[in-house]
Amino acid sequence: MSDVKITKEVVQRIAHLARLELSEAEVAKFAGQLQDILGAIEILAEVDTEGVKPTAQVTGLTNIFEEDKVIDFVEDKKRLLGNVDGEVIDNQVVVPSVFNS
Repeated sequence: MSDVKITKEVVQRIAHLARLELSEAEVAKFAGQLQDILGAIEILAEVDTEGVKPTAQVTGLTNIFEEDKVIDFVEDKKRLLGNVDGEVIDNQVVVPSVFNS
């Protein structure tokens, strides 16, 4: 097994860095879980991967992209802006400020 030991102090340090508040029960629980994860990683590290190509996905699917199309809404602008539930000034929708004054 690993020389690395996940102690309660390690979990508390990680929780502090992540700005998480954990109870003592959670710290103990996560210490055990993280130790188990390290053990699983060690097992995977023992697997001979010589000659195995890296794999990003296994389904064989590829992305299908559509060509971008520019649609001129000048003729429909009045109709589109008519759907606005609020104020429109100079063909622009007025929205509440996101800045505090």
